[in-house]
Amino acid sequence: MEIRRIRSETAQGPRESLTRERIRRRSSDSSQDRAGKAGRRGRVLDTGEEDISQGRADSATGQDQDPTEYWSHHYRWPPKHFEVCDNMATSLVPQKRSMTPTSRRSSEAGSVKVASVTPSDQKPREWKSTEYRHANYELLLRTKGSFMEDSELGITDPSKQMCLRLLEDEVDVPTQSLFRDDIFERTCRMIHARNEAKVVQDIARLIVPSAETLATFGAEHLNGLIESVNQGWGNSISITKTRPQPDYAVGFRHEAFMESRLKRLEALVGDVISPKPSYFMATDLMFFPFLTSEVKCGDAALNVADRQNAHSMTVAVRAVVELFRKVRREKELHREILAFSISHDDDSVRLYGHYAVTVEPLPKYYRHTIRKFAFTEVDGKEKWTAYKFTRNIYDVWMPKHLERICSAIDQIPDVSFATSASELPSVDTDPSEYRHRTDTDKAYNTPSTSANRGEDPGAVKGVPEL
Repeated sequence: MEIRRIRSETAQGPRESLTRERIRRRSSDSSQDRAGKAGRRGRVLDTGEEDISQGRADSATGQDQDPTEYWSHHYRWPPKHFEVCDNMATSLVPQKRSMTPTSRRSSEAGSVKVASVTPSDQKPREWKSTEYRHANYELLLRTKGSFMEDSELGITDPSKQMCLRLLEDEVDVPTQSLFRDDIFERTCRMIHARNEAKVVQDIARLIVPSAETLATFGAEHLNGLIESVNQGWGNSISITKTRPQPDYAVGFRHEAFMESRLKRLEALVGDVISPKPSYFMATDLMFFPFLTSEVKCGDAALNVADRQNAHSMTVAVRAVVELFRKVRREKELHREILAFSISHDDDSVRLYGHYAVTVEPLPKYYRHTIRKFAFTEVDGKEKWTAYKFTRNIYDVWMPKHLERICSAIDQIPDVSFATSASELPSVDTDPSEYRHRTDTDKAYNTPSTSANRGEDPGAVKGVPEL
């Protein structure tokens, strides 16, 4: 019995001592308690001295201490755990992204560097429409002889009849597409208020079908066409500081012309290996563009698209006009539609025809509105209108247009010209230069223009470039 009592006291002794020790610590002065704990937890340095200050800091903050042990001494959790929670909560709140002027300039400089090495002066989609958003861009075009409206007389009657035919002639439409009757409304909801890239991906080729895709599927009469997608017209002579870069464009490839015709044009456009800027090529693969399409989304977006198309189509119409002027047949083109453009977003479409007034010393370029409509209204009644219109441009209008161009090329003498493309008259050439031409002009020795005087061919004195 005595042995059991001694064992029991021995077993209870440490537990009772621990209880008394806890009571003593709770009743003691907090500063003495922290100093004591710091002394017990201080690290012994290599010299044998205790780092009292480090121990005090660790005790107060709970750094490098077991949470359970900290609770047994302080009856609360270490502060460091609450700091972690606060940081986590803060990190979940969306933060505003800030950019310093220096970093912004570096970012823009990096973007410019990337854009500068792309073919044909190609720019990112976000940048290429910057100039066209300027409120005075339409005024700038007017100073270049390009007007985003009809002339006083408008287009010719044959052109009006052609526009009606392009709208009314029936064509086959895709049977399996996002415009299928049973899913059309769902498609409209899917693209509503989305960005341009989404609209281009899902419906752009249902508004403006691809000429090359149609040729691939058997439309052999379209084999002579070539298209560009978001490609800068680096081979063209622009009318403004910025060259056009349409979302989608169609023109004629080299194979559309016989070898004899290419040789006649060679002195004006250069060869394939070393092409030079000219009025007759948009890219190094595209002659005489005749169709462009721009996709824009957001407030007033279609107005920006219209300006882009107006710029591109002025360059396109001028190509045909300058060719016919070289063979003195420009009056045949007076008020005749020579190109088309289409502007659209996720809901609406605008169809335009572009033409020139050529009876004046300097040609002027105008735009004719063919149709404006919302393809989403009336359960999609008009959803295939733009598609059919474009197909008819390819099938009905384009062959006649190519024939007209070839007839002018055939009249160019098959000789080596001294004239370069940059010496051809531009829209801002002095009219007197045309009135004082001599017989030497028949040999295509044209007068000096702003281009060969070392000036920007797109510049107009007194009008700032955008």
